[in-house]
Amino acid sequence: MAVCDVKSGSTNSVNTVYLYRCSALFFATSIVTDSDLYSIQEFPIAPPTPKKGRGAVTNVQGRYEVDQREVVDDGWLHVAEVEGDEPKVLRTQIFEERAKTILTRNSSPDIPFGVSLNPYRGCEHGCIYCFARPTHSYLGLSPGLDFESRIYAKINAPELLERELSKKSYVPEPIALGVNTDAWQPAERDLRLTRRVVEVLAERNQPFAAITKSSLIERDIDILAPMAARGQFMAAITITTLDAEIARTLEPRAATPSRRLRTIRTLSEAGIPVGVSIAPVIPFVTEPDMERVLEACAEAGASNASYIVLRLPWEVAPLFKDWLSAHFPDRADRVMSRVRDMRGGKDYDSNFATRMKGEGLWADLLRQRFHKAVRRLGLNRRDRGILDMSHFRRIEPQKAEEPARVNSQMNLF
Repeated sequence: MAVCDVKSGSTNSVNTVYLYRCSALFFATSIVTDSDLYSIQEFPIAPPTPKKGRGAVTNVQGRYEVDQREVVDDGWLHVAEVEGDEPKVLRTQIFEERAKTILTRNSSPDIPFGVSLNPYRGCEHGCIYCFARPTHSYLGLSPGLDFESRIYAKINAPELLERELSKKSYVPEPIALGVNTDAWQPAERDLRLTRRVVEVLAERNQPFAAITKSSLIERDIDILAPMAARGQFMAAITITTLDAEIARTLEPRAATPSRRLRTIRTLSEAGIPVGVSIAPVIPFVTEPDMERVLEACAEAGASNASYIVLRLPWEVAPLFKDWLSAHFPDRADRVMSRVRDMRGGKDYDSNFATRMKGEGLWADLLRQRFHKAVRRLGLNRRDRGILDMSHFRRIEPQKAEEPARVNSQMNLF
């Protein structure tokens, strides 16, 4: 394999010369004459190859990168396969980051919260559809494999949160935890950043809601259950399908669907209001499973349910298409055709009115299926959006004791 940049091309009546410069890997010149039976125009693009334990099959470049690179087969791929060369294992790297702020505010009319908190940037769960992938472009990294293998932990998140909640200008309102990237992803098991953030929230009676695919949230039930009893916490577990094989390719390092169902049951039995988020609904992949997911979650103790149609902003679109080609080549065109049917003919439409649920006939049919199943199962009978803000405690940050001042003239003696 090689990464090539097209350098130059020249043409005359006798032959055509294509010269490629390939990032310190090789130089190759292809000459095509008029008598040739075949006209070689360019190297074929290598098909995407899934990596074990990873969602993205490519490391697509971010939209802010100046140089564009393309992977091609330079003729050595077959040799490597014959000789048994194994590709290097892509290991997850955790980087410490000292953030400047920790609370993110938004005013989007289609989002039910105004403040969110994410202790991590990037997510090892590797969900191919994750709408947060493009944020890695701001770091000069790829929204593809980099997003799920190069994780940034905001190690000062608890201290920043303490400072923010202590400000006299802070107006208490519910906080959404782990909306962009999962707050209980694998790195949290050792770093315990989210645990410390939750402790700060509990100490100040600051209500919050959390969404996760991880069973690690059960570790913090000793804090979450008392907060839920005071009306200060609720949870949502994302389950897109009950098919373990599809989930393994779709969300490779998240808990299995059956394990997430057990988490719903555990949280519910602890007295924590818990719902299920079927996000996203992917046509012909997870969409046929929607009713079964709702039934299983209702039986496990979920009281609420919601869904979001597949969203493909920025670099997520090419990443998802590569994933489809690698895992579901038989239905890739059909999936994208249905996505465009629900997006006004485009891969994605960021219109606030339609970006969550889609538009058109197929979006309406999906909406009808969801609401019919919800009514049949008795879900969404309680208002899930009310958290009690009346007990919020503003704790002043502790100040270090200042040494007693001594009259400067005493130093003369």
